[in-house]
Amino acid sequence: MKNIQILFLDSGTGGLPYMIHLKEIAPEIRCVYVGDTANFPYGEKTLEQIKFMAAETVERAIKRFNPQIVVVACNTISVAALKTLRARFSIPFVGTVPAIKLAAALTENKKIGLLATRYTIEDSYTTDLINQFASDCSVFKRGDAELISFIEHNLFTASYEEKLKAVKPAVDFFKKADVDTVVLACTHFLHLISEFKESFEKNVKIVDSRDGVIKQAMRLIKEISNTEKSNDSIFDVADMGVFVTSLRNKDDEYEYRNWCNLFNVPFLGLLN
Repeated sequence: MKNIQILFLDSGTGGLPYMIHLKEIAPEIRCVYVGDTANFPYGEKTLEQIKFMAAETVERAIKRFNPQIVVVACNTISVAALKTLRARFSIPFVGTVPAIKLAAALTENKKIGLLATRYTIEDSYTTDLINQFASDCSVFKRGDAELISFIEHNLFTASYEEKLKAVKPAVDFFKKADVDTVVLACTHFLHLISEFKESFEKNVKIVDSRDGVIKQAMRLIKEISNTEKSNDSIFDVADMGVFVTSLRNKDDEYEYRNWCNLFNVPFLGLLN
C-alpha cells in the first residue's frame, strides 16, 4: 500500500479529521487535501451549482495530483454530486453521508437530531436515508450555515466561551426536542466536538461518519494495492499536504495555516 495516493475534498477545513483518521490507520498512504474555499459554503448553493463546482474542482485536482481514490469529505457534495462525479471520472470515489443508520441503532428514545447544511437537510437523499434506516424514529433537522461559517473563519480567534456560545442555538434546539442522539452531518462540526459534548447532557450520543468513510477507503486501498502497480506520476506531495482554492486576505491564510499546524499537516497554498 506504500504508493497509494488519495485526494480528500471538502468546501473548507471540515474534512481534515477524516484525512487524519486515515493516516492514523495507514500512515504509509500519501494524502492531499483540497478545500474548495473559493466556493464556500456549498450548503447554501443550488443542486446544479454544487454539481458544477465540485466537478470543476475535482477535475483540477485530478490533473494536478493524479490520485487513485477521491474521498469526498463533505456531506453536501456527497449528497448532491457524488453520482455525477462517479459518472464523470474513472477513479473510485468514497462519499460522506449523514450517519442516520448509526444513530438509529444507538438511540433509546427514538428521537434523533440531525445537524447539517441547509442543502443536506432539504435534499431527498437525506429523506431517503431517514425512511430507510430511521422510519420508526422522530428526526429533528437543523441547518446551521452560521455555525459552519464560524468554524471556517473564526475558530482560532474565538475563546472557549465564544465557541460554547456558537453551538448553543443548535444545542438548545435539540434539547427542546429531547433527542438522545445527534448526527453531525457536516464535517465542519467535528472541530467543535468537545464543545458539543460539554453542552449536551451526558446521555446524549454524538455521532459522525468518520469510521464508515475511512473503512470504505481502506477497502478500496487494499483492492488497488492488490491489483495495480504503484502510481508515482505527478503526485507532488510527499506525505500529506493541504491546498485551498482561494484566500480572501491575509487573515484567511493565517487561519488556514493554524488549521494545518493543529493537525501537523503542511499548508501548501493555492491550488493552481
